[in-house]
Amino acid sequence: MYQCEITSREAGQRLDRYLYKLLPNAGTGFIHKMLRKKNITLNDRKAAGGEILVLGDQVKVFFAANTLQKFMGQVKENRSVERETYVSEQTYARYGELPILYENEDILLADKPAGLLTQKAKQDDFSLNDWLTGYLLSKGELTKETLSGYKPSACSRLDRNTSGIVLCAKSVRGAQLLSSLLQDRTLHKYYRLYVKGHVTKAQELEGYLVKDEARNKVTVQTVFEEKQNASYIKTRLWPIKQEADKTLLEVELVTGKPHQIRAHLASIGHPLLGDYKYGDRAWNDRYRKTCQVKSQLLHACRVEFPQLESPFAAISEKVFESEVPPVFARVSDMF
Repeated sequence: MYQCEITSREAGQRLDRYLYKLLPNAGTGFIHKMLRKKNITLNDRKAAGGEILVLGDQVKVFFAANTLQKFMGQVKENRSVERETYVSEQTYARYGELPILYENEDILLADKPAGLLTQKAKQDDFSLNDWLTGYLLSKGELTKETLSGYKPSACSRLDRNTSGIVLCAKSVRGAQLLSSLLQDRTLHKYYRLYVKGHVTKAQELEGYLVKDEARNKVTVQTVFEEKQNASYIKTRLWPIKQEADKTLLEVELVTGKPHQIRAHLASIGHPLLGDYKYGDRAWNDRYRKTCQVKSQLLHACRVEFPQLESPFAAISEKVFESEVPPVFARVSDMF
């Protein structure tokens, strides 16, 4: 028999979804059959699978040891968890105590440095997700055993060379909150950046983003064409300071699509400083040589939460800010 008690990290999800992760080799039909036959119980009672797990719930699985090991994929799972734990601990050791702007039992707002991926692109990459797991392991909030039930992760994503605030979930409840706020666009995200030329007034930009998978590049169109796989985008911008050859902007990302800010600003003739994919190479080279600007100067500087009720009343209508990196000061008023 296998028995576990639901912690705050797993609470909030359906029982059957928890079981799919616990028994990845069992199959959904088999799991529901075992629920009907009471070979899997919730709090010592028969369960249908749709029950929402709460803190302290007891889940029992009455399988023979070899059957349980088979359905849990235990040998493979143990190796996977061992590797994940090792990589996470190494990532945490490498990057240390990243600034944390807010943390409770469900969510964490991390201040990501430029150069660190949010999610892995390949197996050997270091990522903020790995750092998050390593951080929670170091605090004792996670163990190797609990990693198989729920894995904390980033719910928002920044490009490798974009710095600033990343929204992370430490629990199912936290993931559900952040995902819903991002989906209904009630959580507002703002960025600071330098663009080429002078922007003199606030603007609201709309368009359609078309991705070229082969080149990992997007283009912006003002008219939607059904034959293309285009995504609607909206970007708001406000000029903060005009300088000799550039403007410091604050931008609100209303829709969150990959490369949206970079492509949208470039499409109106104001590419980001340091952006070699969508920008002006000669202009970028000048700042690379004089100010060591090696990638796009883009920083996620602020998030604003909407009104929220318990259990998230503590962050209701709260604003969290991250200071821009020192490179912003180096390029200010140059040329």
